[in-house]
Amino acid sequence: MIALYILALLACFVLLARVVDLFFISSLDKISKDLKLSSDAAGATLMAVGSSAPELFVALFAVIKPGDHQVIGIGSIVGSAIFNLLVIVGAAALVKKAKLTWQPVVRDLIFYTGAVAFLIWFIWDGTLTIGEASVLLAFYVAYVIAVVYWRKILPYTDNSEGFVEEEGTDTKGIIGVFDKVLGLFFPKIEKYYWIFFISIFIIAGVSWVLVELAVSISNTLHIPESIIALTVLAIGTSIPDLFSSLIVAKQGRGEMAVSNAIGSNIFDILVGLGLPFLIVMLLSGGSISTGGDLTSSSIILFASVILLFVLLIFSRWRVGKFTGIILLSLYIFYVVREIIIL
Repeated sequence: MIALYILALLACFVLLARVVDLFFISSLDKISKDLKLSSDAAGATLMAVGSSAPELFVALFAVIKPGDHQVIGIGSIVGSAIFNLLVIVGAAALVKKAKLTWQPVVRDLIFYTGAVAFLIWFIWDGTLTIGEASVLLAFYVAYVIAVVYWRKILPYTDNSEGFVEEEGTDTKGIIGVFDKVLGLFFPKIEKYYWIFFISIFIIAGVSWVLVELAVSISNTLHIPESIIALTVLAIGTSIPDLFSSLIVAKQGRGEMAVSNAIGSNIFDILVGLGLPFLIVMLLSGGSISTGGDLTSSSIILFASVILLFVLLIFSRWRVGKFTGIILLSLYIFYVVREIIIL
């Protein structure tokens, strides 16, 4: 039975990756052009939605599912944030050296640090209230406003391009079969608003299946749901971000890889947690128990943000092999720690 669960997990991860990469992101790119959004605003809003949609829906269905499974939603977002910061940034740094534009990086790290601090503060007592969920969403609105006006505060040149599509999408094997089957459900690219809504529907459905699989695996192996969420779900839902970041890093645009990893983390914590919890609490009233012990992982995330900030300052905003090795080693330490405390 556990073998079937693992195969189903892998199938869901591949399906999410292909839907997001081939359809969802491309539709968001065209919608952002219709809305005449700047590259900064599009990246902070639509691109963040595109890269973080799986985590958002996993959190939503975990909160909705009866039986106090919200730890799956919170754990997948915290685990994904750790993976994005340490693995994606670390891997991008190993692939190719990059000189970062410090102004937007400082902005994102300031808001990211604030987001993680709010997260630790709010889950410390084991509950999340309507007011706390509202603070998370309000802080994201503040971040979007800061993104739009940051150039006026600290002028800089945008060296990155907007959305990045994978090269060579004519894939073969199992991935090719996935792509062909998915193509049957989507209209031509000119109908990108329909593509957007169909993508949302598929991502939501797969996310619901992931929550059910996480609960089943946890019950079968007698492993805490928080551990499954912090590791397996977090890595699986972050794979699309990892691949796209490695692609742009190889193209010499490591700055984009770093910015996307940090920006998507800000969305994950503030909107990925704030929105689902706020919706459920507005409908049911009261507060929601966060469940499980996620405080230590959140503290590790906070320490990782500070470490990255210090590394970038001392390296004069350059990332390379040294930065990559430190970040990847820290993630290995984190995973080993989670396994030991089982």
